[in-house]
Amino acid sequence: MRQEVKILELTWGKNKKYNFFLLFSVSLVSLFLYSGCAASSNSSRYNRNKPKEKNTISDARFTPDDPDIAPADNTPVNIDRLVAKINTPANRSSGNLKSKEKMLMEIISYMNTPYKFGGNSKKGIDCSAFTQTIFRNAVSVRLNRTARDQYKEGKDIDEKKELKFGDLVFFDTRKTVKPGHVGIYLGDNLFAHASSSKGVTISSFTSSYYSSRYMGGRRISKF
Repeated sequence: MRQEVKILELTWGKNKKYNFFLLFSVSLVSLFLYSGCAASSNSSRYNRNKPKEKNTISDARFTPDDPDIAPADNTPVNIDRLVAKINTPANRSSGNLKSKEKMLMEIISYMNTPYKFGGNSKKGIDCSAFTQTIFRNAVSVRLNRTARDQYKEGKDIDEKKELKFGDLVFFDTRKTVKPGHVGIYLGDNLFAHASSSKGVTISSFTSSYYSSRYMGGRRISKF
């Protein structure tokens, strides 16, 4: 045992330069590893490298892989007739004329606005942003942002025949979010909405696409 220790001491003495270099290298490597671990630890602590969370049903509203696919149809619409139906003695006497006129004029001002999934301006707008904007600008009523949340507002209207001007109408047009589409009922089986194919337009309940996907209506009490 003593001989082995003596041999090691002799070896160390003969290779001092080599051993010094070896110790210096090991020290540098150790310092580098410690710094790397510390940086990694700090990044985790302050969530600098936090992985992006997966989309859930709640935020799938703006998920490109499940867009609103509601098309427009070619139903001819006479705007003058719609205005005439609103401007009736009954509406004038009830005091509803001003609100209805404002809403219709606001809808007309957005006609042909391009569709943009997640958009909320005249540069591009989606269905729920359209209904939200019309109610806010025309009658100072604030709706929730998504079609699914708007579906929970106001009074439930089960039958199509019970719908009135200004009611929200909902359709099943998406896979992960139901309802996936919303519009504003105008009367005569017509509703205004932001169509994914033609932008803001007026369509008919009589089209096979919308009649088969209708989910119900909601009447906003404030309006």
